[in-house]
Amino acid sequence: MSYRTICCELTLASSHTARPIPDSHLACSPIILRTRFTVLMSNFRAPPRKGENFELAADLNSEYKEKRKDAIKRVIANMTVQKDVSGLFPDVLKNMQTDDLEQKKLVYLYLMNYAKTQPELVILAVNTFVKDTDDPNPLVRALAIRTMGCLRAEKIIDYLCDPLQKCLRDENPYVRKTAALCVAKLYDLKPELVQENGFLETLRDMIADSNPMVVANTVAALSDIHNAAVASGSNEDIFVITGGVLQKLLIALNECSEWGRVAILGALSRYETADERESEHICERVVPQLQHANASVVLAAVKAIMIHIRHVQTENLIKQLVRKMAPPLVTLLSNPPEVQWVALRNINLLLQKRPDILSSEMRVFFCKYNDPLYVKVEKLDIMVRLAGENNVDALLSELKEYASEVDVDFVRRSIKAIGQTAIKIDEAAERCVNVLLELIGTRVSYVVQEAVVVMKDIFRKYPSTYEGVIPTLCANLDELDEPEAKASLIWIIGEYANKIDNADELLGIFVDTFTEESYPVQLQTLTAVVKLFLRKPDTSQGLVQRVLNTATKDCDSPDVRDRAYIYWRLLSTDPGAAKNVVLAHRPPISLPRTTIAPALLEELIGEVSSLASVYHKPEETFVGRGRIGADSLSKRAGE
Repeated sequence: MSYRTICCELTLASSHTARPIPDSHLACSPIILRTRFTVLMSNFRAPPRKGENFELAADLNSEYKEKRKDAIKRVIANMTVQKDVSGLFPDVLKNMQTDDLEQKKLVYLYLMNYAKTQPELVILAVNTFVKDTDDPNPLVRALAIRTMGCLRAEKIIDYLCDPLQKCLRDENPYVRKTAALCVAKLYDLKPELVQENGFLETLRDMIADSNPMVVANTVAALSDIHNAAVASGSNEDIFVITGGVLQKLLIALNECSEWGRVAILGALSRYETADERESEHICERVVPQLQHANASVVLAAVKAIMIHIRHVQTENLIKQLVRKMAPPLVTLLSNPPEVQWVALRNINLLLQKRPDILSSEMRVFFCKYNDPLYVKVEKLDIMVRLAGENNVDALLSELKEYASEVDVDFVRRSIKAIGQTAIKIDEAAERCVNVLLELIGTRVSYVVQEAVVVMKDIFRKYPSTYEGVIPTLCANLDELDEPEAKASLIWIIGEYANKIDNADELLGIFVDTFTEESYPVQLQTLTAVVKLFLRKPDTSQGLVQRVLNTATKDCDSPDVRDRAYIYWRLLSTDPGAAKNVVLAHRPPISLPRTTIAPALLEELIGEVSSLASVYHKPEETFVGRGRIGADSLSKRAGE
């Protein structure tokens, strides 16, 4: 084999090309094959390529300041997309001592993110933190104390107390307001440390601070600590609002940011007034906050007024306050859908307590074509609550339009709202029934079925009033395929069996398919046939015997079987008793003014602008370890 051939083989092996090797070369001497194998193995033994973290570590230790800063930015960028850069902790820490505020912020951000995973290395940063709390720049001092409070590492807590004491008495209000919130964070980690160092007394003194933002943050910190203490079972009232404190809060209210206003308004809601005059004073001072652009401030102001208006006895002042709450609540509906929904849930709650708040604002709640379903549903509920004789025509016209929408669920709820309006307003019942008949005339399956369900409720509210509608309902029997609609029509046929000539034929259809129907339809069929028998015993004896036989022998549901046995026993032993039981007079139904028990409603009014007012449930049902169940909730509501 020539020297040139060997060189060609070596070149092929070292270049990693995918070019096929000629068969003539495969038949070469063992020397050539060994040479190729040696070259290939040498490539496999080459040192691995360095990763991105290795390059970042090198740049973080660079002698050039700009290169180090750029490397920190890339580390933070990787951290924000969930890449693990915790291995760079020592290298990032070296860049902590710098005069560049932007770089310092980035390093502090990194430390906050990885302090829990690297608690031993965080200790190395303590000296720099303490040094930064003495920095001439107030931004650096505030940044240092804020970061120390956010690290949440056990080993650094003991080093936090001395710098925090200094910052709470700092000459700059920005540092003081930052330190106030840090006390709340420290209490969350180690309450006894806050007590021992007298931080609570310092916070109470800071309520008298000349800067309103310091006052607001102090109130927020004390409120958080108070709530945490109550949640842990402590009986100590950490945040006591006296008359003097009240005046300081009212002075600071108009001067601080929106978040500060929310905190102060929350504290004002907790305050228990000494007399009616004090309640009136608080309401008058809070009213200007209703004009704020921030929705959270508006709802916090509404909560404070709703709580303190309980102690106001002057009717004119109450009407004036209620009237002033209406425009801000309406303005909340110009926000994005998510904020609208929260506002609507709170408005729903407020209307149950004071229906007159928005009595003349129904048109504001008319649904827009681009509203999400969850917003439309809340608006429907509120429109029914606001419905009255003076606005029912506009409401029915709007609901009729909604019933022709493409969203099936929204159409069903709109038709249901028509029925609720009929039940609520006696004078408008006939107009509601006419609208329902027009909708039934469309022959749209889901529209007809929901209208039948609604008509059943109208018959229960106004018995023997709209019997002329029954033939129209019975004519649409073939359109019904949903259990609730079938059960509703069967109830109507059974209730008015003596006025429907072919009631036995109509009920016979359901008796023939008895075993195939759902359990609610079976129960309703059973009762309707027994009603028919008690009213027309001569023509329906065979039908009642057939349904009782089928229900007791061929039915799977124990409820249906038990009811059939009860009816059978009643009919066979005492038909008079059966008539008294089955055909007993039932009181007409009504639409409840509130869907929440009075005691629970009072509690939820005090939670306006929180999750409790959105869910319409106390916070204990969905927050904390001691969550209470539905049974406990109903028991509390009844107390």
